[in-house]
Amino acid sequence: MPVEIEEMAPQEAHALLARIGYGHLGCARDGRPYVIPIHYAYDEPNIYIFTTEGMKTEYIDANPQVCLQVEEVKDAANWQSVIVIGKAERLTSSEETERAMQCITRTNPTLTPAISITWVDVWGRANNICLYRIEPRVVSGRQTKRAPAMGES
Repeated sequence: MPVEIEEMAPQEAHALLARIGYGHLGCARDGRPYVIPIHYAYDEPNIYIFTTEGMKTEYIDANPQVCLQVEEVKDAANWQSVIVIGKAERLTSSEETERAMQCITRTNPTLTPAISITWVDVWGRANNICLYRIEPRVVSGRQTKRAPAMGES
């Protein structure tokens, strides 16, 4: 039996974003795409990302238009997927960074040890922490169509 796909209601898409906390971030620079797995914190309507400087920050700083894809797959016939298209802004003020960090550590407490230290990569460079806020312009989702529950038509 073929799998039917339907649009998600907005509240279902926002619930998935709030529940999952990780996805794939798509960026583009000079006509070259770049997609990376990433943890995020969702504080409706904004999405916060904690990372260190590197290729993804170079891409985002050059072109702040990004796409975040989040999914929950139970099996091939039971899944949900949400796409967020928006603008990423590097946070610099202490008030903004404090709010973002509170949201990030509340959503993903396992990041706390990584946040507490500045580590050095294999080339001896210190990794500088960067925080971004994604302001969604479009949030859309699709899911496999669910069979009606008993008693529903």
